[in-house]
Amino acid sequence: MWEPLQRRSHDSGPVAGPPTTQVPVTVTNETAHAYWQAPTQPVNVGVPHRTIPYMNLRNWSFRTRYLAAFVVCVGLMGFALYAQYVMHLDPCPLCIFQRIAVCFMGLFFLIGGLHAPRKRGGRTVYATLITLGGLWGIVTAGRHLWLQTLPPDQVPACGPGLGYLFDAFPFMKMLKLAFTGSGECAKIEPILGVPMPGWTLFWFVVLIVWALLALRRTIR
Repeated sequence: MWEPLQRRSHDSGPVAGPPTTQVPVTVTNETAHAYWQAPTQPVNVGVPHRTIPYMNLRNWSFRTRYLAAFVVCVGLMGFALYAQYVMHLDPCPLCIFQRIAVCFMGLFFLIGGLHAPRKRGGRTVYATLITLGGLWGIVTAGRHLWLQTLPPDQVPACGPGLGYLFDAFPFMKMLKLAFTGSGECAKIEPILGVPMPGWTLFWFVVLIVWALLALRRTIR
């Protein structure tokens, strides 16, 4: 292939000068293939290639993790109220205790998230309080599930409500009577095929693990 080389002005025809020369240009098959070959890497036009940090749970800060757990607790209490007033599932004394455990955990998730202490000691205090509340919920939910597995002839008789137990008995006596259970505690009301205390037991475990994993975060 021969390629003419000429000097031209910006306005019109060729400029007078030395005679034009022709320079031989050798084009091999490899050169032509490399020139016409399409780029191997995809090009995203208008789409920046970056990741959103909040989509990765490992990148969440201590504050974000605790406030997210607080939102979960609010959602659990919201569903409990929905089940009571819309689905007409009256809570038994053990259900009330599980609600208290959720509120206790949610309170310290909120305080810990707003505080977001830098030192590990302060975070350990919040995680310990949340774990204690979760363990209380696990005990009550486990007791509730156990009552629901009893044969009908072994189910305790229906007793008074938790409000009456608070008013009529000392605190320790009230706890003993409440954990003994009653007929309404053994009634199974499944949600998506799982009894209500089964769901609360699952969420108590998840929230405890979530609170403990947040101790490893160094970002507030």
